[in-house]
Amino acid sequence: MQQPSKDRDWVTASGIPLKDYYLPDDVPEAHRKVLGAAPGEPPFHRGAYPTGYRTKPWRIFQLSGFGKPEDENERIKFLLEQGETGFLMEHDRNTADHLYNVDHPEVLARREDVGLTGAVMQSVRDIDICLNELPIDTTYGHAGGAVVQHAPFALAGYWTVAKRRGYDLSRLPGTGQSDYFLTYLGCVTKQQVPTDAGLRLNADIIEFCDQHLPRWVPVSIAGYNGADSGLNAPQELGALFANAVEYLEEIKRRGTMPLAKAARGCGGVSFRMSMDVFEEASKLRAARLMWTQLLRERYDIEDPKVSNLRIHCVTAGSRMQYQQPLNNIVRGTLMGLAAALGGVQSLGVSGYDEALSIPSEHAHQMSVRIQQILQEETNVTTVTDPLGGSYYIETLTAQLIERAWAFFDEIQAQGGFLACLDSGWLHQKAAENQHQEFLAQAEGSQRIIGVTDHTDDVSPFEVDGFMGVDDAFEVALERLEAVRRERHEKGAADAMRSLEQACRSDDNIMPSMMAALDAEVTLGEVGDIYRQVWGDWATPIQT
Repeated sequence: MQQPSKDRDWVTASGIPLKDYYLPDDVPEAHRKVLGAAPGEPPFHRGAYPTGYRTKPWRIFQLSGFGKPEDENERIKFLLEQGETGFLMEHDRNTADHLYNVDHPEVLARREDVGLTGAVMQSVRDIDICLNELPIDTTYGHAGGAVVQHAPFALAGYWTVAKRRGYDLSRLPGTGQSDYFLTYLGCVTKQQVPTDAGLRLNADIIEFCDQHLPRWVPVSIAGYNGADSGLNAPQELGALFANAVEYLEEIKRRGTMPLAKAARGCGGVSFRMSMDVFEEASKLRAARLMWTQLLRERYDIEDPKVSNLRIHCVTAGSRMQYQQPLNNIVRGTLMGLAAALGGVQSLGVSGYDEALSIPSEHAHQMSVRIQQILQEETNVTTVTDPLGGSYYIETLTAQLIERAWAFFDEIQAQGGFLACLDSGWLHQKAAENQHQEFLAQAEGSQRIIGVTDHTDDVSPFEVDGFMGVDDAFEVALERLEAVRRERHEKGAADAMRSLEQACRSDDNIMPSMMAALDAEVTLGEVGDIYRQVWGDWATPIQT
């Protein structure tokens, strides 16, 4: 066993130097001015609500989905029965990320992978099956559509199902995502729309929700995907708010809705929770303060309902190890605890078998149980912002804010968030951090139990992982052919022409997308329209 060294550099996961202990004078003077604020008061670093979890427990919100739509439906129902208080749909990424139908040559070439990363949903029929008997009118749902170009299809499908069931869209609760970090930074796809077209789509969604779905969060900026791609904590913060600025500037340019409403629309965000407990908790405190600063100083918005940032977190899937996988239950618990201490409003805990497969039913149950134990057995929920006033936490929060704004300024100097994606600058920053982490593990300064240290596994328990279902591709192909055979073809063709016209004009795309889904236009047909109108993103390649 490696012994601690007095000569080692004691730093946080993002490289912030750590002292042996902290005193009042360590807290930066500028930050001391906000220490007197109570939870639920601007600048909200101490929490979103005065009474915290006593009156508003965080929402248990697990990402779930695989195989056929009915498989995902069954898993969501299972999680709701186990105590989940909201649900997240997951679309098959082989088809959804690229907007391909299952008979596309690129999908046919890897047909055995279809359904491993979400349920295959190519039309409103599939989405209706996935939502069968789910209480979408009263339960907070995530419609899927994590990827920018896929979001309009996924949202329109969810909303079309709701309309067909007679629900009032103005009262429908839920959220979209439509995130840049996933496929433009972390898992770059072979085909996706250019970044400026993606900005247009997201701004259209924000406007449409303002007009028709006031209880729906139109976009959710997922710093999670940036962090799991290599960005450290201050970089995750800085990049997330740089992304928010792109939305706000676009809505400001359009002049179609009050900017405060747009800020409310993109003020629901997602962060990754990793293993540095105190840095991660401080990150959430920093995020709320930064959002308040950004809106006040850049846009003169001080409405507390707008400047009170809403935060969802998911524990880091990249921190789940396939070696000694039961250790991941401990990791998930600690990361969940960090989120709770930081004041998260909804939380998903990664499955302990996530490094082996999509989460099994038992792993999903354990993820819910971890959150229930934190909520019911630990007294963590009793006091709002229990870390507030700690010299260490307040100093670390201030340091994260300072570094995050510095990174934000670097992004602005590069031309803004989208320009940093187009040039590959942000990819390079993430890759540099990943490289440093690999070196740290190789030289022993970063230790991972069961991987770099204590690798002898004498556990009698085996974790096999869950690999989904075998017939997802075949069933999806049959259903695609049935849609083409049975739909009103002229109605579908007319809807596709209208959608293409909307894409080529300045009109909001969402009314035409809703009509297209209602006419049973398929995922791949929407993708073909996008590719004809906008072409593909020029992926930056670093040499």
